[in-house]
Amino acid sequence: MRKGDSSLKMLVVAAILALGVGYYVPQTLNSKPAEATKADASAKADSSAKADTSAKKTATSSKSAWAASAPGRVEPSGGEVRITATAPGRIAEVLVSLNDRVAAGDLMVRLDDDELIGRVNSALAEVAIRKRDRDNTEVSGRAQERRSAEDGVASAERQLVQAREEADRLVKGRRAGSGSEADLDKARDAVSKAKDRLEQTRATLRKVQSADNLPAPTRPEAALVAARADLSQADAALERTRIRAAAAGTVLLVNAKTGETATPSPETALVVVGNLSSLQVRAEIEERDIGKVRVGLTAIVRSDAFPGKDFEGKIASLAQTLGSSRLGQRGPRKPTDVDVLEVLIDMVGQPPLMPGMRVDVFLRPEATAGPASGLQQQSAIGTPRAN
Repeated sequence: MRKGDSSLKMLVVAAILALGVGYYVPQTLNSKPAEATKADASAKADSSAKADTSAKKTATSSKSAWAASAPGRVEPSGGEVRITATAPGRIAEVLVSLNDRVAAGDLMVRLDDDELIGRVNSALAEVAIRKRDRDNTEVSGRAQERRSAEDGVASAERQLVQAREEADRLVKGRRAGSGSEADLDKARDAVSKAKDRLEQTRATLRKVQSADNLPAPTRPEAALVAARADLSQADAALERTRIRAAAAGTVLLVNAKTGETATPSPETALVVVGNLSSLQVRAEIEERDIGKVRVGLTAIVRSDAFPGKDFEGKIASLAQTLGSSRLGQRGPRKPTDVDVLEVLIDMVGQPPLMPGMRVDVFLRPEATAGPASGLQQQSAIGTPRAN
């Protein structure tokens, strides 16, 4: 009996030990990963806090480094001049190529003009006949002054036409490799002087015509005036077939091709000219940053084409009104679109940027600003001063 009790006691003790091991071992194993998880979570929280702090510092330093930023586009000094046809016609000659240097008034494209040349010659013959008839009648006093003034205007008009024809001939010669630049410069100067003389003679004629007690023109005089008016119209129509450079610069784009038909449309420029002696950037400042922008503020221009390089410029002018963005427009304007202020920035030196490049503009707050723009002056006047 004692032996059986002893065996029973041993079984009970063994069962208790087994239950204890089964309970405490899993608890111990589960507690270690939990502690590790808590440690990892704590480490991640510390790392995230440090990252947030670092990001806040970076944002703060970035915000303090620039007063404002804006998208921009590089342009030639004075902007691009898009030259279109003023009358429809077939393109007979294209006298310029990319990167050619042109002066104001230089012939770049000529439209077909055979019919108009015949019209001019016919008008010249009619003027010669009417002038001979008028000269057969004698006048004096104020009538003679008027006749002399009218002859002066007619002579100046013909001199201008002839000076342009000579300059056009030399431009064609230079393109063909003949002629000298000095002769071309003289022809350009002759055109400029002919324009000045025409303005002077027209002013003299207006003064004579405004005089009191001026006698009425005779029939031959009236016929000559009408013939000269027809000749002037023929000359003007012929001149519209000449596409000329509006200002001195470099040819940036040529869309004209011989044989094509030119139409007077602003969307189809035949030639684009720009002054590359200096560059400017046209930027668009958001409405919320207008108060930070002034003429003379230093601007830093960056381009993806030149990573790590900063190009300096100065704000030259500000628009006087807000408008929709033209640099970022890709579709119809939406009611949620932000209005912008257009800013022109003159670049310092000769940066390796090219017209048409999209750039990022950053404005420095610490730079010395020039006089406030008209918008800022008006807002300052309209704001009451605090006591």
